Amino acid sequence: MEYLLELAASPTAWVALATLVAMEVVLGIDNLIFISILTNKLPEQYRSKARRIGISMALVMRLALLSTVAWIVQLTEPVIEVFGHTFSWKDMILIAGGLFLLWKATKEIHESVDPHGAKEESKAGNAVTIGFTAAIFQILLLDIVFSIDSIITAVGMTEHLPIMIIAVISAVIVMLVAADPLAKFINDNPTVVMLALGFLIMIGMTLIAEGFGAHVPKGYVYAAMAFSTAIEILNILARRARLKREAAEGN
Repeated sequence: MEYLLELAASPTAWVALATLVAMEVVLGIDNLIFISILTNKLPEQYRSKARRIGISMALVMRLALLSTVAWIVQLTEPVIEVFGHTFSWKDMILIAGGLFLLWKATKEIHESVDPHGAKEESKAGNAVTIGFTAAIFQILLLDIVFSIDSIITAVGMTEHLPIMIIAVISAVIVMLVAADPLAKFINDNPTVVMLALGFLIMIGMTLIAEGFGAHVPKGYVYAAMAFSTAIEILNILARRARLKREAAEGN
């Protein structure tokens, strides 16, 4: 208890908490975009439930990993060498996660461009069940990747476990609040779906690059995402203004 009171009275701890919360929220954007796109493929009555389950699993996984901080730190130790390049468990997990994101985003883009190329399910009921289960499973896979990345980042920024826990919980609460509005916005604007899939490809490539030891500053990645989003918002506003003008001229 005394330790917690000392933390609460420390300005440095509050600065560390604010910084870590901001960092965790930013890192959660990747996870949230993937969850939004994936759950939008489900029947509408299952979407919100799948998002809540996916984000809840992310919280459970992050808290579980925080309880094994010593083990998490060891994930950065080299365990294998290939052609003179060493890989840690973290590297291999990032590479696997990046490849999965590339595959998933490319598949979604293909289905968007050629919707008739996808196979139709013969039984609608089975399609819903399999789709929901598959969505949760894929969310779980990416939760593992993003959770490990998130916790290793947290460990690198502070040594105080309570600060890490508060930051992780705060970030997940933000994800829960933003999940439905973000998913609805993506679903209501088809061009945003393609933009978000492009983000997933970029994130996947970043994960692979980091897995191979090439550090990619997160600021560059998120700045590019923010700029692209701003341009797309301007495009949406321009389209709406044009439609209103055409409707007014028609009347």
